[in-house]
Amino acid sequence: MTTSMPPRAGLVLGGRPLALLLVITGAMGLLASWVITADEFRIYEARAAGRSFTPACSLNPVVSCGNVMESHQASVFGFPNPMLGLVAFGVVLCAGMGLLGAARYRRWFWSAMQVGTLLGVGFCTWLQYQSLYVIGSLCLWCCMVWIATIVMFSYVTAHNIIRGVVPAPAGIRGALTEFHWVVPTLWVGVIGMLILTRWWSFWSK
Repeated sequence: MTTSMPPRAGLVLGGRPLALLLVITGAMGLLASWVITADEFRIYEARAAGRSFTPACSLNPVVSCGNVMESHQASVFGFPNPMLGLVAFGVVLCAGMGLLGAARYRRWFWSAMQVGTLLGVGFCTWLQYQSLYVIGSLCLWCCMVWIATIVMFSYVTAHNIIRGVVPAPAGIRGALTEFHWVVPTLWVGVIGMLILTRWWSFWSK
């Protein structure tokens, strides 16, 4: 994790660990978004032709990407949700590649990243609830997006607090420097437990 360092001349250094994390999570999200988008268009094409299409990741009644993709929650804004991911994760991937090249971004950029990742993790949290308790099915590619977004948000937030972009007491900055892994680990673990308990009767057969 990056160490605490005050911004200089309006530019904020990201550090190689954060750069690699943004590249990896951005690539994960971009891949998942591309696959989901492609499968959703195949579903639309099959429907128009009077046929049906079952995505390869539809494995059983619980892990059924098709059920999720055909739900109205999959197109909240009138087009497939993963099309947003193609843009957003592409931006994150490019930002990470820039950091690997020793780029420094201005404070407004990191503030925008904070807002963007916050909106992304908020949207993913809503989709998690819909998937578990309304649709009643899981999409493996969606789960990859959830994990990538949670990790991305957690580390962008930690970076911004440590670097002073987001004001916070010195104790919090010190804790995040040492224990930056705790929040994303617990967060993903809680989601895993919710999935396990939601379909316990199915998993325990």
